[in-house]
Amino acid sequence: MSEELPVDVDPAVFGKVQSCIADALGLDTDEVHYTSRLIGDLGAESLDFLDIAFRLERAFDVRIPRGGIEAASKEGLEAGESYEVNGVLTDKAREQLILHMPEVPPAEFKPGLKVSEVPTLMRAGTFYNVVVGLRAEAAKKAV
Repeated sequence: MSEELPVDVDPAVFGKVQSCIADALGLDTDEVHYTSRLIGDLGAESLDFLDIAFRLERAFDVRIPRGGIEAASKEGLEAGESYEVNGVLTDKAREQLILHMPEVPPAEFKPGLKVSEVPTLMRAGTFYNVVVGLRAEAAKKAV
């Protein structure tokens, strides 16, 4: 049974994202859902994230910046606010990640979340949103 996509998700774009993730992880596309956790549900490892990013870059003709979600979250902090303390995300950092990762239920950004644990929250939808955002930026620049 396939998962129903959120209404604001373009099925054609998600289909390509889904295929890239499935190919990188050696899965069938019907195993990859918008809400699938890459690590916990699909068995991805850190190197797989690079393979997924590379496949998406080729499929969509975009450049996915490494650490882009973290960088965008840090940009949302005000001067003097810390992103992390001793490897643990600050409350402000968690707030920023919630904004930049809307596909992840906010309750998963619990106090005490470590920077090293953020990849465990990433979903197939995370990569969909990254691709959509990069395509929108490229369209603005083309005008």
